[in-house]
Amino acid sequence: MKREAVIVAFESDKSRERIRDILESGGVAECIQCRSAAEVKRMVNRHGVSLVVCGFKLPDQSAEALFDDLPLSCAMLLVAPQSMLELCGSEDIFRLAAPVSRGDLTGSVRMLLQMGHRMERFVRPRRNREEEHLIREAKALLMDRNAMTEEQAHRFLQKRSMDSGLSLVQVARLVLDG
Repeated sequence: MKREAVIVAFESDKSRERIRDILESGGVAECIQCRSAAEVKRMVNRHGVSLVVCGFKLPDQSAEALFDDLPLSCAMLLVAPQSMLELCGSEDIFRLAAPVSRGDLTGSVRMLLQMGHRMERFVRPRRNREEEHLIREAKALLMDRNAMTEEQAHRFLQKRSMDSGLSLVQVARLVLDG
């Protein structure tokens, strides 16, 4: 049976490798190691990963900001000292105090992967290539017209989607048609 892929993202090489070693040697998951939030976002989309295990911050973004940019179908397990965990304001991020035991880490990751499988049927279906292309085109147009970064353009589309009750794809079409 093929093990599920999990992203392991820590600023420290030592932490990243220790977490990977625990998860892979325990047969819990195959780990995709990432060094930055930008890399995490690319890998989540490319591999359809449903769990990111990370530290409090990465070189380019905090874990909390990264979580806001992940698909709804992707959970996050934040592994950090208790004092750092208390600074995390998002109730949707799962937390595990460091230093973490092998058993606590493997048990938490297994539970989150199982929860992800149960929730898949309730989460919106993945977009097809055409829909992804429309969203990319709308972001490019917004970036060009309004001197936005890709992140700003994406947040603009998300906000319009939430405010109007339309899907992100529908908002992208409106931007392109307007």
